[in-house]
Amino acid sequence: MIRRISTKWVLAVLWAVVVPFVGFAWFVDVKVSDRLAGDVVRYYLVTMASDLAERLDEELSERHKDAEMLAGVQLVGWLVEDVVDSNSEPGGVSFEGMVQTLFDVVVESHGVYDYVVALTPEGRPVMTNSVDASGAELPGWLGELWRESSFGDRPWFQRALQRGNALIDFDHWSFVGPGEDRSGYYIGFAQRIEKWPRGSEAAGVLLTLMSWDKIQRQVDAYGRRESTDEKARIVGEDIYASSYAWVWKRDGDTIIAHPDHSLYGRRVSELAGGALRSLSQAVQERERGMYPDYTFRGVNKKAAFARCRAPANGGLGWVVGVGVNDDDIYAPVHELSTWLLSTSAVILGIAVLFTFFIAHRTTRPIRELEQHTRRVGQGDLSARLRVRSRDELGQLATSFNRMTEDLERAQEKLVKAEKEAAWREMARQVAHEIKNPLTPISLSAGLLERSWKEKSEDFDRILERTIPMIQRQVETMREVARDFYAFAGEHKDPRPVPLALLVGHVLDLNAAWAEEQGIRFEVSVPDDLYVRADPDEFQRALLNLVTNAIVAMPEGGRLYVRAFQEGQEIILEIRDTGTGIDPEVAEHLFEPYFTTRSSGTGLGLAIVRRVVEDLGGTVELRNAEDGPGAVARIVLPKAP
Repeated sequence: MIRRISTKWVLAVLWAVVVPFVGFAWFVDVKVSDRLAGDVVRYYLVTMASDLAERLDEELSERHKDAEMLAGVQLVGWLVEDVVDSNSEPGGVSFEGMVQTLFDVVVESHGVYDYVVALTPEGRPVMTNSVDASGAELPGWLGELWRESSFGDRPWFQRALQRGNALIDFDHWSFVGPGEDRSGYYIGFAQRIEKWPRGSEAAGVLLTLMSWDKIQRQVDAYGRRESTDEKARIVGEDIYASSYAWVWKRDGDTIIAHPDHSLYGRRVSELAGGALRSLSQAVQERERGMYPDYTFRGVNKKAAFARCRAPANGGLGWVVGVGVNDDDIYAPVHELSTWLLSTSAVILGIAVLFTFFIAHRTTRPIRELEQHTRRVGQGDLSARLRVRSRDELGQLATSFNRMTEDLERAQEKLVKAEKEAAWREMARQVAHEIKNPLTPISLSAGLLERSWKEKSEDFDRILERTIPMIQRQVETMREVARDFYAFAGEHKDPRPVPLALLVGHVLDLNAAWAEEQGIRFEVSVPDDLYVRADPDEFQRALLNLVTNAIVAMPEGGRLYVRAFQEGQEIILEIRDTGTGIDPEVAEHLFEPYFTTRSSGTGLGLAIVRRVVEDLGGTVELRNAEDGPGAVARIVLPKAP
């Protein structure tokens, strides 16, 4: 059986440290990893896919507006009309140079187009840009290639003539010249050119071509994203470092954008021997959401998708996907679990050493008292304890020494009686101070022990009911000591502190209690209000006022906290919607030891007044004028 106090202390600390840390490590490893794999990752992926889809829609919309703007320029329409009417080459048109300059400026300034082309109603090009996005001259064979081409039979050209505009989806365009190949994938925007003045017939069609590489770069930018913000990481590398994006055609099966360009044009349903067919099926069922978990090239992945706007709404109906490797999802969690276990071991070792040290220092006076008591019991009345402190053990040593001195001076017949009387008196005084909180603590502990030994089915309910009661009794003893110290303690040097920070700390401490009673906080404290005070002392004063306000609202209500500046003074008001203040006790509220509650020392409001007045301010507690409840008003000088 364990008898030594130091051993009990060590075992208690081990239990208090090991169980919470092991439980927390388990919680992080199991619950947090599940959440990362579930809620957080799903939210991230769906959000990223939706965001990328919106950005691609915005890109298409902007490019369509550019084409519409260019087609609406009168010079472009006049140029095409003159070429058609004169049945000649564009070189004979007087304002050809102005249109050429316009096309070149658009290509160079926007930096997204490779070609801007004006077409006749028959689909014959009459004007193209002469420079690229960097301002470099295009080779002459490109202009010849355009002039020799005809697009009158293209579906997109007919749609533009008939409906006003058309989008050209992911398509390969061939531009091959002497010793040079500029072919590639493009996306186009065709816009009908109206005649001036506007008539029923079109003057032609304006075509703008944007290289698919620009779309691919946007997709790549939404793929792999290395986090540079250390605060945004839990531990180790960014869990989304392996994420990447892709785009499929409207059919939900054809790849048109992917980090691996060799997959362009491949069908998803045919990849990996058809193992990815479920991904293609998922996008047919809804507009956005999560893909089924899948494996690609031997790597387990999670991914989400979102559709771009449908063609009827000015889009191309692409399917945008964003995925991430499973290993990168769980790696930070496993790293965090390892770190927690290592930290637990270190803290455990430090706690054991510290506990041994404290236990030794605490039990040494007790062992000395035991030894000296044994000497007195053997008749040695010269035994004296060394007083090492002014705490309870020091007071006990002083009382012991006084007792032995009295016993030395007393007669032999009175030694035993005086010794017993002294012990009885000491025991009565100690019992008087602690019996009230210790009695319910003892009963609760006994009830817990009995229900545990009997394996009672109500053990959990009894534990939930008794532990808070024991904590409240312990807090009662702490509160008495804390209140007396706060009332008589010395001031620390005050300094400017933000009032909003102090109020926030106090409300956070009472948030759980207030929520339990159905009380809502409404706070209006500007961040730029500063008061000169000791933060701990002033926060203690605010805590007393907030506590009183919450106690005054047992059925719930609202607690209003607001602060503002009037001249060089800061006004802080704390208002509750409780029962208010009885006029008979209003004059005595700030007097020491006066309280209207059945518990407490009666020093709370006295402490508030002492703290505020020592800071050069005033405090007032009165009933609200425009409704139920009471208002505490504190006025303090403004600090810089």
